[in-house]
Amino acid sequence: MEIEIQRDGLTLRGELSGTDTLKNETLVVMMHGFKGSIGYDIANLLFDTHNQLNLHGLPTLRINFNGCGDSDGEFKDMTVLNEIQDGIAILEYVQKVIQPRHLYLVGHSQGEVVASMLAAYYHDQIEKLVLLAPAATLVSDAQAGICQGVSYDPQHVPDSIMLDGFEVGGAYFRTAQHLHIYETAQGYQGPVLLVHGLDDQVVSYEATKKYDRIYQHDQMHLIAGASHNLMGDQDQRQVVKDLVTRFLME
Repeated sequence: MEIEIQRDGLTLRGELSGTDTLKNETLVVMMHGFKGSIGYDIANLLFDTHNQLNLHGLPTLRINFNGCGDSDGEFKDMTVLNEIQDGIAILEYVQKVIQPRHLYLVGHSQGEVVASMLAAYYHDQIEKLVLLAPAATLVSDAQAGICQGVSYDPQHVPDSIMLDGFEVGGAYFRTAQHLHIYETAQGYQGPVLLVHGLDDQVVSYEATKKYDRIYQHDQMHLIAGASHNLMGDQDQRQVVKDLVTRFLME
């Protein structure tokens, strides 16, 4: 079913799937990556994964961040900080409307950065955390003045930068330079599943290995041949979906 969530005058839109009712005993909240959306075909990692979770009886909530998909806002105004604000609005909606007893959080790429920080803020509500191809290197990239192959002066950040047809505002890079992702994330000490592709050309798997060092109750899987979207030529995506499903159903 279609879901709308209000945040500071913006409407965030997405889907609650795998259930016919708003109130649910268990819920998996899934957060998409940079330049992404909740997805509408299996090429999208979260869309593909949510289908399998639904088939195993796990309802999922996928919401487009501001400026993404059919949510309100302009992509050029998006920052990690206001995606965290989106995430807070999503979790508040979940607690007030869906009221799950078991709440799980799944993030991919930049959505993983948001999820890992939210899990620390809401450590008393998030029962399990899944981090897929975490993009925590966005801090060091912003400090070096690079983003997905495009370079800029990190000491004099321009008003905006074009990336594959997407206009990214300068505020995104300025705030990214000073995020404390790992320092915040370590505030969550519940069960964590870490998954990263060894053939990821967007984010180094060293980011996942660093998460592995800060968490006390995690399991890490580095998948040979898997890309940033956790796909490969030997069905690596299915391996990832099975890992996520087993972890959340244990």
